[in-house]
Amino acid sequence: MTAIRFDPALPWWAIGVLAALALLVGGFALWRGLRGWAWRGLAGLAAALALAGPALEIGTRAGLSDIVILIDDRSSSQDLPERGAQSDAAVERLSAQLTALPDTELRRVTLGDDPDGTLLATAISRAAAAEPEARLAGVIAVTDGRLHDPAMLPADLPAPVHVLLTGRPQDWDRRLVIEEAPAFGLIDQEVTIRLRVEDQGALPGELPRGSVNLRLSVDGEEAQSVAVPLNTSLDLPVIPSHAGQNVVQIAVDPVPGELTDRNNAAAISINGVRDRLRVLLVSGEPHAGERTWRNLLKSDAAVDLIHFTILRPPDKSDGVPVSELSLIAFPTRELFLERIDDFDLIIFDRYSVQGILPAEYYLNIVRYVREGGAVLVSAGPEMASVESLNLSPLGQILPARPTGRVITQPFMPRLTEDGQRHPVTAALPGGGQEGSPQDGAPDWGRWLRMTEVTPDPQAQVALTGAEDLPLLILDRVEEGRVALLTSDQVWLWGRGFEGGGPQLELLRRIAHWSMKEPELEEETLISDIRDGLSVRFTRRTMGDSAGPLVVTRPDGSTEEVALTPDGPGRFIADWTAPEPGLYRLQDGNLRRVLALGPSAPREFEQTVADAALLAPLVEATGGGIHRLSDGVPDLRQTRAGRAASGTGLGGGWIGITPRDAATVTGLERRPVLPGWAWLALVAGLILTGWLAEGRRGRAV
Repeated sequence: MTAIRFDPALPWWAIGVLAALALLVGGFALWRGLRGWAWRGLAGLAAALALAGPALEIGTRAGLSDIVILIDDRSSSQDLPERGAQSDAAVERLSAQLTALPDTELRRVTLGDDPDGTLLATAISRAAAAEPEARLAGVIAVTDGRLHDPAMLPADLPAPVHVLLTGRPQDWDRRLVIEEAPAFGLIDQEVTIRLRVEDQGALPGELPRGSVNLRLSVDGEEAQSVAVPLNTSLDLPVIPSHAGQNVVQIAVDPVPGELTDRNNAAAISINGVRDRLRVLLVSGEPHAGERTWRNLLKSDAAVDLIHFTILRPPDKSDGVPVSELSLIAFPTRELFLERIDDFDLIIFDRYSVQGILPAEYYLNIVRYVREGGAVLVSAGPEMASVESLNLSPLGQILPARPTGRVITQPFMPRLTEDGQRHPVTAALPGGGQEGSPQDGAPDWGRWLRMTEVTPDPQAQVALTGAEDLPLLILDRVEEGRVALLTSDQVWLWGRGFEGGGPQLELLRRIAHWSMKEPELEEETLISDIRDGLSVRFTRRTMGDSAGPLVVTRPDGSTEEVALTPDGPGRFIADWTAPEPGLYRLQDGNLRRVLALGPSAPREFEQTVADAALLAPLVEATGGGIHRLSDGVPDLRQTRAGRAASGTGLGGGWIGITPRDAATVTGLERRPVLPGWAWLALVAGLILTGWLAEGRRGRAV
């Protein structure tokens, strides 16, 4: 490599002035008719050039080897039939051929699984960017063509890109596609999942084309089947049945011959929410704690409250005509017969049987509870009287029987052993659970009155009061729930009496447990997804032990996960799933379904090999696409601008383009002429001009 460089002795502007003067002198001599004008001008220009210091820079070049990038796709979809063997054969043969080529280096990139799918375009871009552009002779990708980052493909590369496609021409697959799915849904109201079942690839001629059997299961319950048409989008109605996560599993039956059945199912988590919590509060008489319930329920924007207070019971005779009263008549028939099922919770606050409700209304309330409703009774002294609700038909579902004794003495509410486990009362602020700063003693104010009752054997006593008698009793009645608070003194906590207590929190938990809020279930299994596939299992139980938890993986295999104690009635375990998918959890009779990521990883959403996404890059670089099922193509070296791919027997051929790249290992600078030679040249030109003018003078 030779180039001319300058090392000026004067600033360039001075050299430029000198050259300009030389041209002016030559021009003036020409105008005067002097025969030596050209020699004079050349002498000035030669002097200017000598001052510019021209020199020859001679570099020593060393050739560089060419680089070929080989992308080996080893993502999960490459484990499908024959693809692994095809990749092994192609990579082994190409590696041997490239290694045998002189002045050629192989850069092998192995591409594995990623949570975002097959990032083949990113791998190509990064591998090409890491190498000098002048040395890149080719890129070869051994893949099934199913990439999930096509936006990262480079617009162009200076070398041909070849795709060696795994798979077979006769491959086909059936898959379930979820087009739209809601994240939330109102409880007991229909939501719609939009889906389709489609076939891809070379379908066998004997494959039925009409409809397929679609199976639907909610929260691991028994699946329902329905026939749906193929390759057609349809809306599937689903009704969330409870608050919290409703896991909907949808699957189609596998078909012999398809590539995989891992994309035949999907799991969708729909968070069930209540439109409004409808609560009916009936206060039997005005009293100091009446407003406590009202304030609690009205402060919750998600609660629709209907509140009635009995101000004029039937036995009250004050002589005032009904037409002159401004009170609202109690719409008993509408509330307790016609619209009772519209309510999520009915609260009787110091309500006594005074002939307002007929027996059939109480029986309808009993029916409402047994079919899934909830009743909460906040009792006062009336519970021990002949007007007790226990003596009405409602008494058959109440969790305790009054003895007729009313205790009027200060007492401290305390948690029972069941109360420390039950989510309604567990971890109440200041509750003094074992191991707390209070060391078992509640940090609460005292109450002043309660009714003595005898709880039913199956009921759970969460709080006790005076003489360790039941204060808060919780019970399940078939599908419904009943709670009984045997004192009307909870309002003392709200007033701060003797330091008060967690009044609003306790009443909120009682009400929400009655309405079956998932976070307050006493027998439950909670799956808290921490990060990716990491999960924390929390098992709440009224028992002394729990587990082990049996986890059924998407492939049907099972695993036992040990649970460790984390407080009374609470057991936890941290666990990491091996892969995304639908997991079934079981601990005794308790079953749950857990969806981690998509049921089918992105690798298996589309499985039929296809190079369509890579075709634009291959075409732009002059490369080729070859199926490995036809054989591994031969490797050739081709000149730039010529075809770099061709067909033929045994897989055809692919070419790489030698780049003839080189690097300069040394530089040598030599002056064009030494100083004395420049001086002799300038002097010779001046002398020649003088002699030319002298001959003219003699001739004259």
